[in-house]
Amino acid sequence: MTVETKLALSVDEVRSFSQLNNEPLWFTDFRVSAIEKATELPMPTPDKTNITNWNFLEFPNHTVESATFSSLDELSDEVREVIDIEGQENLYIQRNNTPAFLKVSEELKTQGVIFTDIQTAIREHSDLVKQYFMTTAVKVDEHKLAAYHAALVNGGVFVYVPKNVVLEKPLQVVFINDNEDASLFNHVLLVADKNSSVTYVETYVSTVSESKGQANIIEEVIALDNAQVNFGAVDVLAKGFTTYVNRRGHILRDAKVDWALGLMNDSDTISESITHLVGDGSNANTKTVVVGRGEQKQNFTTEIRHWGKNSEGFILKHGVMRESAQSIFNGIGKIEHGASKSNAVQESRVLMLSENARGDANPILLIDEDDVMAGHAASAGRVDPIQLFYLMSRGISKADAERLIIHGFLAPVVQSIPIKSVQEQLTKVIEGKVR
Repeated sequence: MTVETKLALSVDEVRSFSQLNNEPLWFTDFRVSAIEKATELPMPTPDKTNITNWNFLEFPNHTVESATFSSLDELSDEVREVIDIEGQENLYIQRNNTPAFLKVSEELKTQGVIFTDIQTAIREHSDLVKQYFMTTAVKVDEHKLAAYHAALVNGGVFVYVPKNVVLEKPLQVVFINDNEDASLFNHVLLVADKNSSVTYVETYVSTVSESKGQANIIEEVIALDNAQVNFGAVDVLAKGFTTYVNRRGHILRDAKVDWALGLMNDSDTISESITHLVGDGSNANTKTVVVGRGEQKQNFTTEIRHWGKNSEGFILKHGVMRESAQSIFNGIGKIEHGASKSNAVQESRVLMLSENARGDANPILLIDEDDVMAGHAASAGRVDPIQLFYLMSRGISKADAERLIIHGFLAPVVQSIPIKSVQEQLTKVIEGKVR
């Protein structure tokens, strides 16, 4: 029976979109079930941020067709800056909702690594995608935005690294937004099989000044026993988006994930970075840097949940707020009963550069086990006047001194981005935001 929804797309439109993309029947059914659930499920409730009046559901177009790139020479200078044009061997570029460029080395193919756009993966690697797509790290029925995403996925990436394969060179993904009517329902699914290792870095680049669309992004990282994942991301989405980003990790025995996240959107944003340390000896290290400006409202929740014994979780978040930007930084370390000898540590620091800027750091430790270690530190305040005075006494202007302090404050995250060109782009974005 057809169910009419109050959402932007109906059940019939979702089914037609799936069929138009030649998706297998299981994924068509998956989408239809998700859109039906989205009508009934509640919205997420980020702590200390009221999103009742935020528009997460309406947009001009579900998909925008864009031209592909036959050569990297066709890229704009803004995009070229984040790519090592000569040296990057494994690169995927998505333009709005269109898979626009893919370069995969012969070595990667020989090793059995899968690195492709999500829609190709759904068609050509259906069994593997079906096993992990929103079944483990993120569930469809968590809330309305998760179900909405599942129904409307229109882009993204699939990465599978087989057992015992160690990738020495990074995989790079660039999501270009150069159409103001485009909405991004991107899904990234990265599976690192047992004893494998991979470095993955993605960048969102908006070349439009303002958008009319939605960004509803879910990214799942699944690290099986003894796998190692380095995940770097720089988000620079334009003003006008209503952005929901959900990055999840599901980490098994002796596996490790390192997150390095530069969250530089100019849009109102809800960001969740949640890692479940399921296996004994699992490890997660999450580093996040944020700069807010204008009248942005943002909520950043970083959580590491310990289920396995001897698991270790580290959270580091540094944010800078200027003008009238408002941001909430929730840091959660949760040690479940049975996760003995685990270690949960977090640090959140916020600098506010104007009287109207606001940044709240909320460290939370939830401990249900006795034999553990846990700690947190949090601060929110202005630029240290002593540091400022010291630099100015050396002949540096106040504006330049403040900029130097900010760059030093954000450096621990910036320097952990594993691709030099992306690191340099993040530094440039920060410079533009704090000038």
